[in-house]
Amino acid sequence: MFCEKVTELIRELQRSSDGQLPAFNEDGLRQVLQEMESLYEQNQTDVNEAKTGRSDLIPSIKLRHCCLLRNQRCITAYLYDRLLRIRALRWEYGSVLPANVRFHMCAEELQWFSQYKKSLASFMRSVGGGDGLDITQDMKPPKSLYIEVRCLKDHGEFEIDDGTVILLKKNSQHFLPRWKCEQLIRQGVLEHVVS
Repeated sequence: MFCEKVTELIRELQRSSDGQLPAFNEDGLRQVLQEMESLYEQNQTDVNEAKTGRSDLIPSIKLRHCCLLRNQRCITAYLYDRLLRIRALRWEYGSVLPANVRFHMCAEELQWFSQYKKSLASFMRSVGGGDGLDITQDMKPPKSLYIEVRCLKDHGEFEIDDGTVILLKKNSQHFLPRWKCEQLIRQGVLEHVVS
């Protein structure tokens, strides 16, 4: 039946939980494109015959054309939804995505992510004077400027703005400025200790 493969692509996205990026279904996308090519070729043949006076072919031409348009809309929705999820991952994880997330992306999506993070970095440098402004920090308004954090893995030396160098070793606890360690919390290096 027409449009079943593209409907499965959309259902696949719908089944994944919010914020999760399912693996790019290149095979499913290829099958939909092949179906579209086949529908287009059948329409071309029938249109040529309809020009000779066979008006009984017009309903089937219209049906195939509607299926082509539906497949096109669904593929666009599939790709656009994936890009929105990838963009949200940039805000959640920062400029370095975990390997398990990158594994689910195709080469073009990785290239798009790279361009997006460059554009975002360029914008952040242009805002807020000479130093720029990191708009990815403080996604939720902070209750205090300093928080207690526990180091989940060895990270090495970490310098804060006043020049103090802190050694982040596994299971060590520190009282640090929220904005300096928020990125490390998202990357899984630190965890916020709630008292």
